[in-house]
Amino acid sequence: MNSLLKALVLTTAIVFPGAAMAKSVTLTTEMKNYRGPGAYLVMYVTDANGTYQGTLWMAGSKSKYYKHLPGWFRATGGDLAQVSGITGASVGAGRSLQLSFDLSDALFDAGYNLHIDSSVEDGRDIANEIVVPLTSANAGNPVSGRRYVESFIFQ
Repeated sequence: MNSLLKALVLTTAIVFPGAAMAKSVTLTTEMKNYRGPGAYLVMYVTDANGTYQGTLWMAGSKSKYYKHLPGWFRATGGDLAQVSGITGASVGAGRSLQLSFDLSDALFDAGYNLHIDSSVEDGRDIANEIVVPLTSANAGNPVSGRRYVESFIFQ
C-alpha cells in the first residue's frame, strides 16, 4: 500500500472510527512572538491509555526535522507514512494556524487527548507543548502552550 493511501486510511480511521457520526471541528493555534524561524508542529491523538491513535496534521514539510517532535516521533517511530499527504508550511512567530476537520463524535468525551509537539530550529524541542482532552467541556476554551504556542483552541 503506498504511503498516501496509508495516510488516508489512518486519517479516515481517526476522523471516522467505527463509521460514527462526525462533527466539523476547527483547531486554532496562535504562536508566541519568539525569536527564530517558523515552528514545526504536529497534532496527534492518543486514547485513554496514552496509546497513539493517529496524526491529524504536521506543520513543516522537511522530514529530516520530524525527529525533533519528540512525543510524536517516539509514538510513531518516525514513520513518515503517518504524515504523508497531511503536511503544510511551518508556522512563524506571532502567526496562527487554523485547520478544520470532520472528526468522529466517538473521539469526544471518550478519553481521547489531542497533543501538539513543537520545535524551532536552534531552539528547544517540546513534547506535549499542548495536551487537551477532547471533551465537550473543553471545546471553545483556550489552552496555553509551554514554549512556542501562545494558545490553542478547538471548537
